Amino acid sequence: MVNQKKNIKGTLISILCILVFMAAVAVLENLNLWVPASSLPKWLKPTSMLFTVLKKGAVYSLIAVSLNLLNGFTGLFSLGHAGFMLLGAYTYAILCTPSSVKDTVYYKYNGSSVNFSMQEFYQSFLGNETLSMILGVVTTMILAGLVAALFAFLIGLPVLRLKSDYLAIATLGFAEIVRALFQWEAPFWGRITNGANMIKGFPKFSDFNIENADGKVVFYMSTLFPFIVAAVCIAVMVLIIKSTYGRAFRAIRDDEIAAEAMGINLAKHKMMSFCTSAFFAGIGGVLYAMYSTTVQAKPFTSALTYELLLIVVIGGIGSVSGSCISSFLFVACSEWWLRFLDKETVIGGFKVPLLRDGFRMVVFSVVIMIIVLFFRKGIMGDKELPEVAGKIKNRIFRNGKKSKGEAEK
Repeated sequence: MVNQKKNIKGTLISILCILVFMAAVAVLENLNLWVPASSLPKWLKPTSMLFTVLKKGAVYSLIAVSLNLLNGFTGLFSLGHAGFMLLGAYTYAILCTPSSVKDTVYYKYNGSSVNFSMQEFYQSFLGNETLSMILGVVTTMILAGLVAALFAFLIGLPVLRLKSDYLAIATLGFAEIVRALFQWEAPFWGRITNGANMIKGFPKFSDFNIENADGKVVFYMSTLFPFIVAAVCIAVMVLIIKSTYGRAFRAIRDDEIAAEAMGINLAKHKMMSFCTSAFFAGIGGVLYAMYSTTVQAKPFTSALTYELLLIVVIGGIGSVSGSCISSFLFVACSEWWLRFLDKETVIGGFKVPLLRDGFRMVVFSVVIMIIVLFFRKGIMGDKELPEVAGKIKNRIFRNGKKSKGEAEK
């Protein structure tokens, strides 16, 4: 009973923290509407790196948690996440790019075979352009997740019989095959994927900004939108982790033989975890496409999966909070905080050595090595934020009581 009350309290605290953080993001992004732009610092302007980091961090946090669901909570070492992201991104780009834009995008193939978009489908009977766009994007996100989950099911039938490194190699091979397939220049296939060329013209984060009748933005939503989508998807994954299925996943991770002896169907639960992870990776691929504003198969390399795996390890394998925190830290360090290391600096006529283009990634790699060496279980280990916060609070109060007691003596 006490543990149940603690869990409920921790959940409420987590929800409150997320809502406060999202409210802060909305306020920061819209400050330039309420305060003169000249009085705002550079880092608070809508085009600053702060909002770029927040957008990419939200996208990466969703994808990292989906990878953690598979690698951390189920113990299946997969390296195929970039492939599932690619499937989601292309599903979104193909179904959400307006037919008028496709005629110019698919120039090498005389147009696209998919000569409609989900927005146009909804607008044909709703009439409202904004509502049609929102419904079109949401519907396509779900379809993108389902496409990724379907491929995960088909790939999982033979692949999930493998274990450890063999599973990793097989899923990595799947991701590379999918990337090569979407770069195929065949005319019939190119009319769907546009071959190795990029697809553009689909709705982006900035299209969700609220405008008045004159077309002037009255409320910025471009940073808040990925946070809302990521928060909803992560909340669903947390519910799955806390359910009986999640307990079965953890049992498989800890000991497959013991889990099977307890009556857990290994094949069924492994497939469920694999498809669920792929579903949310597909939605993450949609957000990644919206962040990038274009879709092309080239960026979805194995290096992208390694980045996500590194985020999971740094945050803590088996910790949802850790994956979210490390996503923002990873993006902030690699994209913003260490940027000054790429610029040549002269102080008093003396040129500072080593500071040149590319040095930022050298320092970033050293920082990661230090974190991995000294925090072998990651920043959060297998703990969640409410649990860690509770322990810190108890330690503070305990120390306070001790000092009070010592003073009385």
